[in-house]
Amino acid sequence: MRTHFNAIIVVILAIFSSLAYAINEEIAPESATGTRQAPIVSAQHQLVVSAHPLATQAGYNVLQRGGSAVDAAVAVQAMLTLVEPQSSGIGGGAFMLYWDKSTQQLTAFDGRETAPAAADKNLFLTPEGTPINWWDAMVGGRSVGTPGVLAMLELSQQQYGKQPWASLFDDAINTAESGFNVSPRLHQLLASKINPGLGRYPEARQYFFTSEGEPLAEGHRLSNPALASSLRQIAQQGASALYQGTLGEQVIAAVKQATDNPGKLQRSDLQNYRAITRQAICRPFRHYRVCGFPPPTSGGITTLQIIKLMALAESQPQQSGSVAFYHLLTQASRLAYADRARYLADSDFIDVPVDALLDDHYLQQRSQLISPLKDMGQAMPGELPQQISQADDQSPELPSTSHFVIVDQWGNAVSMTSSIEMAFGSTLMAGGFLLNNQLTDFSFIAEKDGKPVANRVQANKRPRSSMSPIMVFDEQNQLVAALGSPGGSRIINYVAKNLYLKLSTDISLQAAFNSPHVVNRNGVTELEADTLAEQLAAPLAALGHQTKIKDQNSGLHGFFRQADGTWKSAIDPRREGSAVGD
Repeated sequence: MRTHFNAIIVVILAIFSSLAYAINEEIAPESATGTRQAPIVSAQHQLVVSAHPLATQAGYNVLQRGGSAVDAAVAVQAMLTLVEPQSSGIGGGAFMLYWDKSTQQLTAFDGRETAPAAADKNLFLTPEGTPINWWDAMVGGRSVGTPGVLAMLELSQQQYGKQPWASLFDDAINTAESGFNVSPRLHQLLASKINPGLGRYPEARQYFFTSEGEPLAEGHRLSNPALASSLRQIAQQGASALYQGTLGEQVIAAVKQATDNPGKLQRSDLQNYRAITRQAICRPFRHYRVCGFPPPTSGGITTLQIIKLMALAESQPQQSGSVAFYHLLTQASRLAYADRARYLADSDFIDVPVDALLDDHYLQQRSQLISPLKDMGQAMPGELPQQISQADDQSPELPSTSHFVIVDQWGNAVSMTSSIEMAFGSTLMAGGFLLNNQLTDFSFIAEKDGKPVANRVQANKRPRSSMSPIMVFDEQNQLVAALGSPGGSRIINYVAKNLYLKLSTDISLQAAFNSPHVVNRNGVTELEADTLAEQLAAPLAALGHQTKIKDQNSGLHGFFRQADGTWKSAIDPRREGSAVGD
């Protein structure tokens, strides 16, 4: 048995004893757009937690009318398209876990974007065969994949909805027409020029900036009649308004008009798009069953690897705030991200060794590589029993995403992560909404050293993601929790850290969300700026870590069932989320 981590590094912990603090729910680490502590909501019957109060209320309104969790999800996403346009929308994609309590069935709905049929390995290469600059690839038509979230929502709502489809868009349509107040976060992201291409094309420039070129001020009343018209078409015609109708023509026109960086998306790509149902990936952890999303996202497998590696490499659960805990988290993350880079991509195109990567014996062997006294440095992928000849991938993923959770009066639930990739996506707008730049999640290089990269560009393929919607069940197969986060490839670290803490200690889910982030994606160890994580720099350096202090812009949302059966919300203070329930 391994020696307990705290005992092994007792000298370090003694020197830096101030780090072993008890996380208080009032502690809220800073990030690029500030923090705020939203009220925690306890609900006996139904609950919505999302990234914007108007979206939360729209979902809750549907629940009050007798809608199901998936009905409410449609309303939440429609409103987020309007009020949080930088993060998600009907021009993007999503992954949804849906729990149907009556049948005890968990379904994974895949609404990930797809590469155009005309795309190939040369999509992001110069005529000389070298990768183009990521920023040059991202802005414009080249990066736009076939949007999938709307088809996914329609598919799930047809199976599990209780309310008329058209009624689910009422709040978003009315708000788009009457206007909403620009939030502090939206204003700050516009002012920061986080996406330098946002002013390049006239539709987005005119919508997000004043006639003088200034970003819309906080509190500015912003209406979107074009989006209201688009949502009205979708309400009346269903998702076919986008995939078969005039709305799709607007999307293709926007892609083609970006002549400075033209794309390959065609009407036939929209017409042929299909959302997919998949089987969730579930594994035991402690006294629970943790379920994540399968490929094409890497989130489910990699998150499960991290928490299981942590459990295998310790003698008992670590407490948040200690050097030992964060060191353990980074080492498990190194190993899991190494496997992710080599083995994970769209399973419809490559053989993803899911069972081998989550095999207990394999993970036990991998956990032996973790030392409590020293950072392992860059980890290598594990060797699997089957012969898989693939090169490692380092595709960038930028943190423009949103996560929300819903539970309805019947105990059905949604955990859904939605994204347009980079903040403000490709910066192209059509029908009042932004188009994604998700194709940049592919590896720009198709092969290395004669070996194919799993996440290479291929026609109709779905780019690998890190989105990690999670659901947790108890030993009686009753839903206990749902959570997830935005944050690009850091999503996995955010979700794994909080899952481990909540399922291994007596910390509340909200307190876990409030705790500082320490991220390692098999490289530098990142310490969340302006938090107590900064004090970890010296002790982690003593263990061999190369550290960097930077903002960690998560947006965790979740709920956890209490002992009395009520649901309690948890909201990341780093964004503008809210919860409503009864």
